[in-house]
Amino acid sequence: MRPLTPEQTVFVTERHLATLTTLRADGTPHVVPVAFTWDADAQLVRITTERTSVKARNVVTGAASGGARVAVCQVDGGRWLTFEGTATVSDDPDDVAEAVRRYAVRYRPLEPKPERVVLHVRPDRVLGSGYMTR
Repeated sequence: MRPLTPEQTVFVTERHLATLTTLRADGTPHVVPVAFTWDADAQLVRITTERTSVKARNVVTGAASGGARVAVCQVDGGRWLTFEGTATVSDDPDDVAEAVRRYAVRYRPLEPKPERVVLHVRPDRVLGSGYMTR
């Protein structure tokens, strides 16, 4: 994947929510609002959630069948950006701590939760508003 444009980088650091689309076992989409962070160095989207959430379960199920395809879409008026890629779930304490740290910078501090996991989305495609994708 190419690095994000300057406009895209600004957009994914502003305080906005997004949607995460995962696929249920029957192939139908499950779309939920999420907060996420973008790590430009690692080319990685991070989303914190609980291990029992539907989104986490859908990612685990998809990963078991060769890769959980997901989409993360942020919209603000006429500006939008979608990351498409493969997701995994990590319960590694260091991964979770890094996701929580980054979340606090973009949104707000999170209370500790032992059931928290992090979804890692490795984008292989980025779509967006015309002026942000030139």
